[in-house]
Amino acid sequence: MTEDADLQRRHFLTAATSIAGGVGVAAAAVPFVASFRPSARARALGAPVEQDIGQLEPGAMIKVEWRGRAVMIVNRTDAMLETLGNITPQLRDPDSAESVQPEYAANEFRSRRPEILVVEGVCTHLGCAPLPRFEVAPADLGPDWIGGFYCPCHGSRFDLSGRVFSGVPAPTNLTVPPYTFVNDRTLLIGSDTTGAA
Repeated sequence: MTEDADLQRRHFLTAATSIAGGVGVAAAAVPFVASFRPSARARALGAPVEQDIGQLEPGAMIKVEWRGRAVMIVNRTDAMLETLGNITPQLRDPDSAESVQPEYAANEFRSRRPEILVVEGVCTHLGCAPLPRFEVAPADLGPDWIGGFYCPCHGSRFDLSGRVFSGVPAPTNLTVPPYTFVNDRTLLIGSDTTGAA
């Protein structure tokens, strides 16, 4: 009977040791595996950003941060939209053939809906921040200026669709990030797979 008791004791100790070892390995593996997940900050930097545009007045602009970059959202007026076809000969890439934008923004308006422009606020020359200059013919930009974006660092000029003018340092149009409309009042920047166009 003592041999039988010793055998049972050995089986019990072997099972208990195996279970304790397995729990220890799992406890050690959890933080190791968790370290492969991106941090909350990294997830937030890459996550799509929702923006309410319901209060954005015609002719006004708001800036949103997405992936550490400024994104400019402009509610263009009918008068602003009418200027876009008049300046085509002055543009370096009027059809956006050499510029970065989703396929749905490869049009004169560079947008899903003509009145709403969504572009990154980063000059394609050296990464400076172009300024919105929507006024017509200001003294510092000359009588031919009909509104758009101006980069004061090196003088690059973009129209109200973010298309670059010829003869300036910037090589391409402002980048259009992926985006979609969740509804008539909400824009989702960073994803173009949900919502209606």
